[in-house]
Amino acid sequence: MPPNARCEIITLEPTTLELIQAVNQHVNRAIAPRREDHWNEIDRWDLPTDGERDCEDYQLLKRKLLAEAGLPRRAMRMTVVIDATDQGHAVLTVRTDRGDLIMDNNVDAVLPWHEMPYRFIKRESAVSMGWLLLEREAPLVVASAP
Repeated sequence: MPPNARCEIITLEPTTLELIQAVNQHVNRAIAPRREDHWNEIDRWDLPTDGERDCEDYQLLKRKLLAEAGLPRRAMRMTVVIDATDQGHAVLTVRTDRGDLIMDNNVDAVLPWHEMPYRFIKRESAVSMGWLLLEREAPLVVASAP
């Protein structure tokens, strides 16, 4: 395991931010949005190997590419939000020493979490397998849209 694989916070150097932004834009443009029924399965999370997928699959590919570029996997967490249309949506939270950044397939800009127009519901836990609830009134099940 690389030494930085256990690091939960990324030191946000200018080159690191450029990498994060480039990966976000690249994946957003390379993958065509497709609703959850793409594989005839509900809520299948997988890498978008065929160029079409829904929101969580975009984020899985972004995390994979950033980890391959040397960023610590533990600092990148899948996050479930509610969007402006009250739909479930998945984004990737990148934990940095300058605050959490959000990578989103709906926005090419990588923005601080508090600038996103979302209600944050849950994020992958750093201490165990599973989710950390971010809202007290979080629904038990949230389906995601592309």
